[in-house]
Amino acid sequence: MTKRDPSSLIRIARENGAEAEAEPLDLGARVRELRKARDWTLEQAASQAGLARSTLSKIENGQMSPTYEALKKLAVGLQISVPQLFTPPQKGQVNGRMTVTKSGSGSGHATATYEHELLADSLTKKQMLPYRARVRARTMEEFDGWVRHDGEEFLYVLTGVIRLYTEFYEPIEMRRGDSAYYDASMGHNVVSVSDEDATILWVTSLV
Repeated sequence: MTKRDPSSLIRIARENGAEAEAEPLDLGARVRELRKARDWTLEQAASQAGLARSTLSKIENGQMSPTYEALKKLAVGLQISVPQLFTPPQKGQVNGRMTVTKSGSGSGHATATYEHELLADSLTKKQMLPYRARVRARTMEEFDGWVRHDGEEFLYVLTGVIRLYTEFYEPIEMRRGDSAYYDASMGHNVVSVSDEDATILWVTSLV
C-alpha cells in the first residue's frame, strides 16, 4: 500500500472527476425550457410570474436583461429558486449508474494514522468520495498537524470507540452508530480510544 494522507486522496479523486469548463448559460433558452416543461403558454407563464407577456417574450429571446426583481418574479411563478434559473439542465447524464464494492475489495491506502479502503473506486466523476478507515492513531501527537480540505464530510462509527478532534470544538467521544457531519475545511483528526483499532465510514463531498 502506498502512503498517502487523506487530503491527497481527496485531491486525486477531485482531479479524476474534473468536469470540462461549463459553457455560458443562455438565460432566455433556460426560461423557455422551464416554461415549456410545464406546458405553459407565454400568457400563462407571464400571468404566473406577474410580468407582461411582452417582457417575458423579450427575456426568452435575449432582447432584454431582466432586473433582479423580474428574476424573483420569474422564479416564484415557475416555483423554483432564483439560482435554479441559472442552473443548466444535465445533458448526456447516464441514468442508473452504479457500482458494488464487495467487503474487503476496496482500494487500500495506508498512512501512519489511518488505513483507508476507498469504495466505489471504479466510478469517475463522483460527487462524493466514500471510504472505510481503520483508525490506528491513539493520540493527537501522531498527526502532523490538522487534516483539512475543501468540502463537507460525514463520519459514521462502525466499530470501536473514537475521539473526534476539531479545530473549533471540544473533543467528542463517539461509539458504534454515532455520526458527525462537518465542514472539512475546519481542522479535524480522529483517534481510537478503544483497545482495538476503531473503524469508521467517511463520505467526503467532491463538489
